[in-house]
Amino acid sequence: MSENHGQIPGDTLVNGSVITETSEDGYQERYILSIERLKQILTEDTVSEPFRSYFRQMASFTLRLTEISRQIMDGSWHKLSLEELRKMNYALYEDILPEHYEESYGNPAYAVSVLGEDLGRQLSFLYAELRGGIAYAHECRTDYLTILNELLIQVYNHFEGELPEAGSLKDIFYWYATDYCDVFLTERVEEQLYPMQAFGADVLLCDDLDDERYLYRYGEYITENELGTVRYLKSLPWETLKKMADVYTEGYRIGFVNTGKDLSKKSVVDIRYHLGFEQVVKIAVDNFEKMALSPVIYRTASSVITRQGQRKTGYCGAIANKQYEYDHRQDQALFLDKRYIERKLDVLKHVYEENERQAAQYAGPAVIETFGEKPFSPEVKKEALTFTEAQKSLSLRYDSKAGQITNQYIKGEERSFTIIAFPVPEIGERYPEIFDEVIRINTLDAKLYEKVQQKLIDALDQGQYVHVIGKGENQTDIKVQLYRLGDPEKETIFENCVADVNIPVGEVFTSPVLEGTQGVLHVSRVYLNELQYRDLKLTFRDGRITDYTCSNFEREEDNRKYVSDNVLHNHPTLPLGEFAIGTNTTAYVAGRKYQIEEKLPILIAEKTGPHFAVGDTCYSWSEDVKVYNPNGKEIVAKDNSVSVLRKENVEKAYFQCHTDITIPYEELDEISVVTKEGKRIILLKNGRFVLPGTEVLNEPLERWEQNA
Repeated sequence: MSENHGQIPGDTLVNGSVITETSEDGYQERYILSIERLKQILTEDTVSEPFRSYFRQMASFTLRLTEISRQIMDGSWHKLSLEELRKMNYALYEDILPEHYEESYGNPAYAVSVLGEDLGRQLSFLYAELRGGIAYAHECRTDYLTILNELLIQVYNHFEGELPEAGSLKDIFYWYATDYCDVFLTERVEEQLYPMQAFGADVLLCDDLDDERYLYRYGEYITENELGTVRYLKSLPWETLKKMADVYTEGYRIGFVNTGKDLSKKSVVDIRYHLGFEQVVKIAVDNFEKMALSPVIYRTASSVITRQGQRKTGYCGAIANKQYEYDHRQDQALFLDKRYIERKLDVLKHVYEENERQAAQYAGPAVIETFGEKPFSPEVKKEALTFTEAQKSLSLRYDSKAGQITNQYIKGEERSFTIIAFPVPEIGERYPEIFDEVIRINTLDAKLYEKVQQKLIDALDQGQYVHVIGKGENQTDIKVQLYRLGDPEKETIFENCVADVNIPVGEVFTSPVLEGTQGVLHVSRVYLNELQYRDLKLTFRDGRITDYTCSNFEREEDNRKYVSDNVLHNHPTLPLGEFAIGTNTTAYVAGRKYQIEEKLPILIAEKTGPHFAVGDTCYSWSEDVKVYNPNGKEIVAKDNSVSVLRKENVEKAYFQCHTDITIPYEELDEISVVTKEGKRIILLKNGRFVLPGTEVLNEPLERWEQNA
């Protein structure tokens, strides 16, 4: 596919001949030819073992995808029973499920053990890329299926006769990613900008949501979590579903109001959700339409060209195997270099330029998250592809440049968001109780919290720094420096956060002053971005991380790499972008009552104690937008000495990450604010709020202890 091979983008080798067609008709011809070639792979012996078995399995898999696409197009798929669809869905994901993963080519360790170190890694990469075809088959995207079929055929041709050099195989993957970057990345951006064009919108708005078979239409992995969610939502009164949708969409609207942003200038809302919540999302679509907003509803990326590590952006089903996802999170390491990064940035810039007017209509994401799955702590595999230090720098450079390009066309000061979370059946036998409790938590009295949180802010506004001290085995001892107010009558340091962009209600937060912020942050167990951490410990000096570790693995080297990869996101250090005090003791008690503390999403968990976010501030890309608390005071602590660098060099100001780490109340000895005169105002002592006017927050804790 490259100049190195005498081909151009869109060319392929089928039966030794070059096909150069890029029109829709041309893709169809190539598609038919590729299918015939894949069928030949199943019977011919031109490749030696053990590679012959590998390629036959890959050819069989891709041919199965073509059959699914055919069934959907000719209508026979729609006549299948729920059980038939369940079996078909299971078969597509069976090979990577935990019980089969030890002998799957998707497992880099197994692939290396069977196929050799270099070729095994690369063929495990190919395996993972071909799995992206599951989505394309269900969307009947024969153009994308053609691209994958031809990639497999081109790699297979290199194995006929003598084994290829690892470098020549790597070249194929490099030029595949480079040549098709404009195809995959362009469509990825456009499906996030243009309403009602994506496949997911058709399923949501056109399929019969009372017929559970619609779930399998997406082509995502479907488990009892998704089916159970659908069934539970169907059992709820319409009024309850409407209440869930209203909280979600109203939080989005209020987010614009509270930040002084003009929603009327926008026409596109980005709806992201986990499969099973379609009944709620459909009502939300109606609500958004009343705000003159049309939805974009797109799938989480499936190609290495557009995936963002393990991050899921868009709608998605169940994760068949989190270890598989972790093993392939840095698959770009196979081909990532400066030229490829520049190619992606050129494509990104071009697609936004071509769609500049539509990009300006984008209002921001409205996200429904789920929680309740078993916490996951990965195994570190030396066979998995991982970035070199140079590639880490290139990846960070791409993230920074891509963020700047995106913000040029979708301005941070004009967009907002909202996030809400609900449990899935895997959370336990008391799932219906927990679900109802979460609905209650998501709809708590915002006015009550606004009043109580203002008491905390009034005390915090007097402070020079906040001192947080852990209790028992918790080693936290950190001083967080606060912004100095110029006019306390009109200005404030902390935002009084009620139920708008971050649902549920319950926190006050600020951007700390980095200089003088120092100490140790420690939490015994926390779940961040789908990953579990035990004894996570970060050390700060002048607001920046200087040391880090956890106790997930036996080797300290693995612990540090785990934190570096997934908390620092490969940055050498990160600043403390946010300090907050969570006040939602009702959510905290629910976690204790149902023993789901470690399963709570950060969205809820951050409201159940003080939390510290490393990375960008909460106001990144919109620091100059004036924001006010309900009492009329302007929130002035939005910058720090890193983010303010945007005025000189924007690349040094942002990190494209913001990870909240919460210390639960029971691990706290004290939170106090110290004034410049040295006066110590105690806000929380031994896990209880003690500041006058905040005692009402202890009532859920006291009721829980009395009934425990």
